Amino acid sequence: MAGAEQMFSFTSPQVLHFGRGQSRQTVGLAASFGAQVLLVHGATPARADWLIKECATAGLMVKTIGCATEPDLPQIEGALAALKGFSPNVVVALGGGSVLDFGKALSALIPCDSAPIEYLEGVGGSRALDHAPIPMIALPTTAGTGAEVTKNAVIAVPEHGVKVSLRDPRMVPAIAIVDPDLMQGAPRRVALAAAIDAITQVIEPYLCTKANPMTDALCRAAIPAGLDHLRALVEQDTAEAWDKMAWVSTCGGLALANAGLGAVHGFAGVIGGKTQAPHGEVCGALLPAVLQAHARMAEPNTEVARRLAWVLAQIDSNFGGEGQGVEGLRRWSQEQGLRGLSAMGMSAGDHAAVAEASAGASSMKANPFKLSQPELIAILEAAA
Repeated sequence: MAGAEQMFSFTSPQVLHFGRGQSRQTVGLAASFGAQVLLVHGATPARADWLIKECATAGLMVKTIGCATEPDLPQIEGALAALKGFSPNVVVALGGGSVLDFGKALSALIPCDSAPIEYLEGVGGSRALDHAPIPMIALPTTAGTGAEVTKNAVIAVPEHGVKVSLRDPRMVPAIAIVDPDLMQGAPRRVALAAAIDAITQVIEPYLCTKANPMTDALCRAAIPAGLDHLRALVEQDTAEAWDKMAWVSTCGGLALANAGLGAVHGFAGVIGGKTQAPHGEVCGALLPAVLQAHARMAEPNTEVARRLAWVLAQIDSNFGGEGQGVEGLRRWSQEQGLRGLSAMGMSAGDHAAVAEASAGASSMKANPFKLSQPELIAILEAAA
């Protein structure tokens, strides 16, 4: 666990524009990089119409490409083939975390010389990028992943049944525009999964072994803010809740990019690759089980025990007192439609293989406790 005297580095976008209405700057900022724009959008192209029209009015040449699902290696290979010969000055990605990851992957791989798999962690060669990525502007439309400020893109590799990262410090978008106007009104299931992912991504960096004073400051402020506004965001779709959760999400992205994560995300890549369930939903199912496992393992009067006690107290204050908050969060999430792992398509017979594969995941490296195979399986059983 980090101390105030620890040496650390901190990576972030060159510029972060936060708040309602900030997306109106997008075209002017894109034009500052050049006239050729690659616009990456989500499953509904019409949601990007406003941006395409504004680019045309400004005299920019726009090529569009869609990302309808969480990105996978064949999808990226197909996009790179379709874009061959096009040299954008800037990549603009408008969408949820999957769209932003797709945009980051394309910005990194378009200039590269070798096959995309060569640059992937775990299943590929983990090769360093041959050239700097194309500058990117990220506009998230969900309050969840924090992908607008992170240095990696999560990519599914169907052949291996896993999700892995393409990672390079230069992949952090040059400009992040976090505008809650682009987020509010998302379907409840999307809002729920994304918001719990956002909260998980400020809890795990706070508890992880690589926490530092900068990430601690972000997480200590964001954890209570996220928990205080989770109900209002999902149940009432209030503007204040969206404003807060957008900020929590960005804090989480900065924190995980500069500290690390833990067991929730160590499992999530493997489970997501196996079941194709949305990443945020997988995290939501796992978070209570992982926190309960931490509580069993934390030795009294240690720094991690103190941090964990504070996190659990924040959950208690919103989802049930007297130490019942974690169970209250689990029940409330299920009442709002969050599925357990079994409903996502994972059977008890999968637990051993998933536990073994997850033990080697990069996110597990910063988990506050070393988890044995039986302990990993127990977490999966509790999240089923």
